[in-house]
Amino acid sequence: MAYSLRRTSGPPPGQYPHAMRTDRGWKRFYATGWLVSVLIGAAAVHQWKGKVRAVEERLAETERTRAAVVQRVAADERLRIARELHDSLTHSISVIKVQSGVAAHLARKRGEEVPPALQAIQEAAGDAATELRETLRVLRRVDEPGEAVRGVDHLPELVRRAHATGLDTRLEVTGRARDLPPAVDAAAYRIVQEALTNVTRHARAASARVQVEYRPGWVVLRVDDDGVGRASTAAKPGLGLVGMRERTTALGGHLVADGRPGSGFSVRAELPTGRVA
Repeated sequence: MAYSLRRTSGPPPGQYPHAMRTDRGWKRFYATGWLVSVLIGAAAVHQWKGKVRAVEERLAETERTRAAVVQRVAADERLRIARELHDSLTHSISVIKVQSGVAAHLARKRGEEVPPALQAIQEAAGDAATELRETLRVLRRVDEPGEAVRGVDHLPELVRRAHATGLDTRLEVTGRARDLPPAVDAAAYRIVQEALTNVTRHARAASARVQVEYRPGWVVLRVDDDGVGRASTAAKPGLGLVGMRERTTALGGHLVADGRPGSGFSVRAELPTGRVA
């Protein structure tokens, strides 16, 4: 008896394996497409960021150029003003110095004692002329040997001149004295000078005390008087206080100027003595 074997179910031989291979091919195709899309997107984002950085750099360069032009114009204007002030004030100050010198000479010739106020006027006129020359030199940025900028070491002379005008002025130095950065040294002298000038002009004080305190990383300046205090200051701060505050802030310091409890006025400036920008 002959039997014939026949497949009663199932796909033809090799039909499903071919479909599986086709599915895997499509999956690889899709994966490759997604990978290419991601790479193209990343490249586009990188290129966009590069263009943004280029635009930002051009804007920054334009701003730096504009700032440099503004600074140059401001420097030229400061130099022009300095020259005009030097020319206009030097003559007047020289006249004051000469006239006070003549008055002192005549007093000595008559055998009289020269008034301390007259001596103070003569010395102040000479110092003012010297400072005008120094200021003009600084604005011109020309280094002239032999002319030293005044600093903390010159405070005793400043206090002595204030004392000669009739103001009982004392100087106290605490802490370990040390060399200060040139900018801090000059600013300290100018702050004390302006504070004493305000005392003699507006405070109607009988005495003043100048304190210099050396601290680690700082130098603290303080000028106290026993004058009229708050009443000596107008509602709008004068140029003297504004200048002191600008000097202090430019060096990264702090300044407090206010009336003292009871009476008198106090100016306190803290200047950093470390690295100065």
